[in-house]
Order: sequence, then structure tokens, then C-alpha cells
Amino acid sequence: MLGLGILSGLLIVPLVGAAFILTLRGEDAEVRSNARSAALATTVVTFLLSLWAWSRFDASSAAFQLTESHVWLAQAIRFKLTVDGFAMPFILLTTFLMPFCILASWATIEKRVKAYYVCFLVLETTMIGVFEAGDLVLFYLFFEAGLMPMFLIIGIWGGKRRVYASFKFFLFTLLGSVLMLLAIIAMYWHAGTTDIAMLLQHRFPANMQTWLWLAFFASLAVKMPMWPVHTWLPDAHVEAPTAGSVILAGILLKMGGYGFIRFSLPMFPDASLYFQPLVYALSIVAIIYTSLVALMQEDVKKLIAYSSVAHMGFVTMGLFSMNPQGIQGAMFQMVSHGLVSGALFLCVGVVYDRMHTREIAAYGGLVNRMPRYAVAMLIFTMGNVGLPGTSGFVGEFLTMMGAFRSNPWVGFFSAFGVILSAAYALWLYARVVYGKLEKPSLKGILDLNAREMVMLVPLVLLVIYYGVRPGPILDTFAPPTELVLRSMQTAMATVKTASALRP
Repeated sequence: MLGLGILSGLLIVPLVGAAFILTLRGEDAEVRSNARSAALATTVVTFLLSLWAWSRFDASSAAFQLTESHVWLAQAIRFKLTVDGFAMPFILLTTFLMPFCILASWATIEKRVKAYYVCFLVLETTMIGVFEAGDLVLFYLFFEAGLMPMFLIIGIWGGKRRVYASFKFFLFTLLGSVLMLLAIIAMYWHAGTTDIAMLLQHRFPANMQTWLWLAFFASLAVKMPMWPVHTWLPDAHVEAPTAGSVILAGILLKMGGYGFIRFSLPMFPDASLYFQPLVYALSIVAIIYTSLVALMQEDVKKLIAYSSVAHMGFVTMGLFSMNPQGIQGAMFQMVSHGLVSGALFLCVGVVYDRMHTREIAAYGGLVNRMPRYAVAMLIFTMGNVGLPGTSGFVGEFLTMMGAFRSNPWVGFFSAFGVILSAAYALWLYARVVYGKLEKPSLKGILDLNAREMVMLVPLVLLVIYYGVRPGPILDTFAPPTELVLRSMQTAMATVKTASALRP
């Protein structure tokens, strides 16, 4: 398809909104109100533009579409934007969650309001750019550019230990990405291009694939994050403002999984097959260990953060099962987790705005005063557990099915993670929502207001809708999944032949 300018528009609109907010003068109440309204309007327009892009997108095709390409760096690297079935759902997820982040910050951010919304709009551009990038260098630039606005969001508007958490987040993610940059340079020297579509057709030597795979793994594993490089995430979540936690869990973690399916599996198939046992081992440890750690938490945000690491373990397990069920299940799990975990952090923000504490022990019996809140949180908790009828079930079931087909023992051990997720999620819900309303500080607490209903109701509906009818998402992932599996077939055939020739 000829470039229609839609993808460029998705990058430009948030930047235009940020520039407009910067023109507002002063920090009085009227300016803060105008900044909030401008940020909300910008994110809504961006979401509508993404829906237009979706209407122009052919989900039955595995080809890259809506392509825009311009001369950029010395005619060797092009500014190329394009999307396929892997990228489009995450662009929609990004633009869908952003208005809720603005609404979540509406009444809580009172200092440096203009700068706060500028950071979020710039962050939106970088996140969309990661999924739109058709060139490896462009991907890397967007991938790294997102660090700075999130660093500022945590470091300026976060909690008491915000500086420590922001620097830990920045250093962890930056360190791994340096190795990925070296790998990109090596790929350019060997293939003569950084165009992603052309690199997908290029076959790197098996020994070179090993080093390239490890370099990309160093960056993507931190971004997911995988065990044992996950320790930055709980600190970042606890200290980040509510909207920052939503974006961390909903979008930023998904960039790691997107990188695996975009680069590691199709471009380095021999190395991916070789390192499959390593990824399986790390995934199972993440699923079981971090679930056990979640059971021990007394901070609501930290519990959900460890839950995110466990659920990302299902994603890596599914991706490296290297079969249609596992890969499509992993991709669906990322979309579902973006909705469910984002919604859970919004729920935490609702009660934190009222009580200014995240300690689980400070709550109890909220159903007596907040019945609407109790229903919404129940649905998101069930989605987190993977209850049939919610979107969480589809992703976990397919990833486990893919793992069983690839290695029954991996699928068997992953099942313990499902049991543990039910334990910590239901334990959290029971302590926060059920029981008698005995604490005096809770007796005057108010239920969801209109703004909070606007935030949570669409997420409730989507979690249920995609749990009952997952087809629209799975059908979008299916065509590019077939292409990835085709690239893996040669590597698998080589390994089988080598095994057959052994005495």
C-alpha cells in the first residue's frame, strides 16, 4: 500500500500537543486546567487516528503495510515507517491506554503540570515509534528515546525513593541496549542494510547469530523484564505515579516481547533454537519464583509488579515454544496483560488518591462502601488469574498449550504459576475488598466518581469481550506468525539432520 501519512501522523500529533502545552504561560489553575485538557484532547485524537490506520490495515495479510519511507542518514539509512500484524495491535493498545493515563493524573498532579503532560505526550510518540519503525536504527532510537521521559516521570513525580528508582530503571535498560547497538552495527556490516524487511530475508551465519542473539537478549530481557534482571521493575512501579505504572506495565514491558518476535526469532533462528532451553529455564523460574515473592508482599503495587514479571514469563515461554499456539498465545497474552495490569494499577490509584497509602493492611471491607469499585477490581483480578471468560485465560491457555507441544515438562511446571497467581491475586482481593469495614479511616471513603468510571468501564468491557471473542486479535497475529515459523523450519531441519547423523 502506498504511504498515506497515517503513521507519520501518529508520531506528529502527540508532539504537536506537547508543543502547544509548552506555549501555555504560567502555572496557575487556569493554565493547569488547559494543559490537562490539551493533553486529553491530543491523546483522544491520536487514538482516533490509530483507528483510522486500523481501518486501512488488512489483517489477513502478513505483509508490511501503510509504508512511508524517506531518505534520512547519508542515503544509507531511511526513515521508514511500516506496520504488520505484530505491530498494529500494540499501536492500538498504546493509543487506547494513553487517555486513561491522562484522566488518572487529572486530580493528583499539581506541580509542574505542563512538564508532566509534555513528558507523557513525548513518551507516546516514542512508544508508537518503536512499533512503527521499519528500520533497525530507527527502532533503536525510539527504543532508547522512551527512557528519558519515563526517567523524568518517575524521578520528578514519583514517591519518596523516586530518584533511586528512576536511576535504577535508566541504568538497567541503557546498559543492555549498548550491546544491542553493537549488534546493529555488525548486522549492517554483514547485510549492507538496516531495513527490517530486507534483514528478515537475509541469513546470518550460525556462529554470528549466536553473538547477535545474545546482544539483543541483553537488551530485550531487561525490558521484559526477565528473571534475574527484573529487580528494577518493582522499584519503578512502587515509586512511579499511577499513570507511569500503567504505561510501564501496559506498554513498555511489551517492547521486549515485541523485540523477540520481530528480531530474535525470525532473524536469528539457529541461535533461538540453540538458546531455547535457556529461555525455558528463565521463564519457569520467573513464573514460579516471582509468584512466590508476590505472595509475600505487603505493598499493593509491588505485588502487581511481581505479578507482571510472572506473566511475562508466560510470554517468553510461549514465544520460544516455536509453534503457532505458543507464539499467538504469547502475543495475545501481552495485549491482555496490557489491559489487565494497566487496569489493576488504575484501581490501586483510585484508593491511593483517597487514602494515600498502598499498604494492604490499611484496607479491608471496601465492598461495603465502594461496590462499583469492588466489581471492577474483581473482573480485573479474575483476568489476572486467567479465569475462563476473561482475556487472561486465552493467553495463558495458548502459551501453555504451545509449551506442552514443545516440551511437556515446561508446560507442566508453568501450570504451577497459574495456581500461584490465583493464590496471590485472590489473597490481595480478599484483604482489600472483603471483610468487615472496621478501620475508621475507611468509613467515609467514596465509591468511583464519573471520571474514574470513564477510566475503568471500557477496560472491564474489553477484558470480558476478548475473553469471549479473542478472534480479532488472534487472526491479526496469525499471518506474521506463519512467516516467523517458516524462518524457523530451516533451523529445526538442520538440528534434526545433525541429530540423525550422530552415532
